[in-house]
Amino acid sequence: MNNYIIFLKGINVGGHKKILMADLRELLSNTGFKNVETYIQSGNIVLQSSEKSLLDIEEIVKTTIFKKFGYEVSVLAKTRQDLECIFDTCPFSEEKKKSSYFVMLHNTPSPDLIKVASKKVYEDEEYKIIKNCIYFFSEKGFGKAKFNVNYFEGKLNTFATARNYNTMLKLIAMSLKSEKEP
Repeated sequence: MNNYIIFLKGINVGGHKKILMADLRELLSNTGFKNVETYIQSGNIVLQSSEKSLLDIEEIVKTTIFKKFGYEVSVLAKTRQDLECIFDTCPFSEEKKKSSYFVMLHNTPSPDLIKVASKKVYEDEEYKIIKNCIYFFSEKGFGKAKFNVNYFEGKLNTFATARNYNTMLKLIAMSLKSEKEP
C-alpha cells in the first residue's frame, strides 16, 4: 500500500458543497482505500491505496464524491515526498514561511504562463511560482489579500488549492504516522 495526501478544493466553504468528514472517510474506505483519515473540514485526506497513479486516485475520489454527494470537486493527490518537496522549497524566510500559503497547482504551468501571471503585483503581497506551487505571503493574511486563487488559475490554466503552513505540517506528520502503521 502506498500513502497519499488528497486535497479537495472548495468543500465546506461558505456553506457550499457540504460534506461531513465522517461521511467522507466512510465513503472512501468503502471504495477500497485504507486507513482513511481527514484533517479539519476543508478537504484534507491522508489514505493508503494500491493504486500507483496520482491521476487514477484523483479520478476515483472525484467520481466517488460526485456519485454520492452530487458535487463536482477538483481533487489533487500528492505523495508525502511531493508535499515535503513543496514545503521545503518555500523561498521565504522561516518567519514569513510560517505565515505563508502554499497554493498547489494541479499542473506545472509553462514558463510563458508564469511570466504573464507574474506581471501583476500588489503592495505588501509577495509570491513566487516554483514548478507546481505558488508560495504566497501577505502581511494581512490570505483572506484579506488582493490576490486570490482564481486569478492564478485563470492565468496559469490549471486548478489550484491553497493550504497554510500549519496544515502542510500536519498533513506531512499524518502521512509519516500512517506509513509506520501496519
